[in-house]
Amino acid sequence: MEQTATTDITLTPSAATRVAAIAAKQGKPAMLRLSVEGGGCSGFQYRFGLADAPEDGDTIAVQDGVSLVVDEMSLDLVRGSAVDFVESLGGSAFQVTNPNAASGCGCGSSFSI
Repeated sequence: MEQTATTDITLTPSAATRVAAIAAKQGKPAMLRLSVEGGGCSGFQYRFGLADAPEDGDTIAVQDGVSLVVDEMSLDLVRGSAVDFVESLGGSAFQVTNPNAASGCGCGSSFSI
């Protein structure tokens, strides 16, 4: 099984802290999977979920002992991005700062290139 460690995508310390807390509550490894799917109000949408293990071909970014895993196809759309966890009056959520996105929606969960 081949995975690649990367600087192509990063996980911020605040996102790593949040993933570790969620994973501990659920008794799962501190591993967040980011994938990109078609759909959403702007063409592509981000999907987040806890992963049990990396899959073949995944790229892995590590921050403070927490892993962010991204499949090959999704990585092409999010290369150079940072995954952060933000808390605001509107709520709290994982947020992707994607330099490849030409536009995004107001909620920040979808984008177009």
